[in-house]
Amino acid sequence: MPGMFRAMLVMLAVAGCIAAGPTAALAQTKPVVTSLGPDFPKSEIFIGNSFFYYNNGLPSHVSLLEKAADPDHKQDYRATMVTIGGSGFDWHDVESYFRPNAIGSYSFDDHNNVVFNKRDKLFDAAVMMDCSQCPIHPRLKTVFTEFAKKDSDIVRAHGARPVFFMSWAYADKPEMTAQLAEAYTIAGNANDALVIPAGLAFARALSGQPELNLYAADKRHPSLAGTYLAACTVFAALTGRSPVGNSYLAGIDEPTAHFLQTVAWQTVQDYYGK
Repeated sequence: MPGMFRAMLVMLAVAGCIAAGPTAALAQTKPVVTSLGPDFPKSEIFIGNSFFYYNNGLPSHVSLLEKAADPDHKQDYRATMVTIGGSGFDWHDVESYFRPNAIGSYSFDDHNNVVFNKRDKLFDAAVMMDCSQCPIHPRLKTVFTEFAKKDSDIVRAHGARPVFFMSWAYADKPEMTAQLAEAYTIAGNANDALVIPAGLAFARALSGQPELNLYAADKRHPSLAGTYLAACTVFAALTGRSPVGNSYLAGIDEPTAHFLQTVAWQTVQDYYGK
């Protein structure tokens, strides 16, 4: 009985630490870049894979959060998605995504009219995600490091800011959270790039509400709630503004959406040390 009691105390202590601040517990290396400054991006290109395009596209949810937060200037916000299923950094020809009169040169407004965008600077930021295992895979992590630098240099050469999207652990492999957090934070620091701690937000949400389903049936891709949580985390990281109370809920019930908004904001604040 004494041994069982001690074990219960240890479990409660660990649970308490995670609930109080799982970001601090899982992110060992601290990010150097903690803000994009007051001139936050209004146009982003999201370069990645199916984690981005599930549930009608994470970028569309980010744009709707931005527009809801700044309705007087909603016409200024735009997000473009370039994805390849299963892709890593090395699958994407990032240079080609910035060629003139191509990707992002026109878009659609709220009334489905074609709008022609500025040609001198199509994107303020490029949000990039490697494959879900690549940053920590024994054979692929060196490729991640190589292309994190290569792609960041390309993005900067075109006047945009590189941003890395820290992905989440698989539902049945929670140990991936800390591993991915470390890999992305190191890459962000090495390339003077902001890192969006979506993976840490997933871990925090699940520690607070374990019954919440953030995953599709394959235990890898996001459910709608998972995509919304990721979008709120992107919004908070890119703009420095809290998503809590944002009117865009993505069709999710208000209590759940409020919980996800709160988790996103707390995670970003903890990760950036604010």
